[in-house]
Amino acid sequence: MPSSCRDIRDALAQCLQESDCIMVQRHTPRECLSAPLVDELPMKCQQLRKGFSECKRGLIDMRKRFRGNQPISVSRELEGGKSQSHQQLYAGKPAFETVKEISGNEVQMDPEKTRGL
Repeated sequence: MPSSCRDIRDALAQCLQESDCIMVQRHTPRECLSAPLVDELPMKCQQLRKGFSECKRGLIDMRKRFRGNQPISVSRELEGGKSQSHQQLYAGKPAFETVKEISGNEVQMDPEKTRGL
C-alpha cells in the first residue's frame, strides 16, 4: 500500500483496538467495520474509517492523478492542534491577490461614456 494512506490506516487500527467492540465484545476488526456493528463504534473511529476509504478511493481516482491524495496528518487532528490555512502558490507568490479596500475617493465610471461596458 502506498504511504499516503498509511498514517490514517494506523490511526484507524489503533482506534479500533481501543474500542469496546474489540476490547469488551471480543469481535474482530473486520466484524467491527461491518454493517451491524459499525454504528456502535466511537465517532472518532467512524471518521477515521470514512477518511481511510476516501484516501483509498483517491489512489485510483483519475481526477487526482496529477496531484495525488492530499497529505493526511492524523496526529495534528488527534492532538487537537489547529489546522493552518494553506494558500495556493504560483511561482512562489500567492495565486490570488487579496481584494483592495476602497476608500470612497476613487473615480466612478460614467455609464453614458462607457457604451455598455
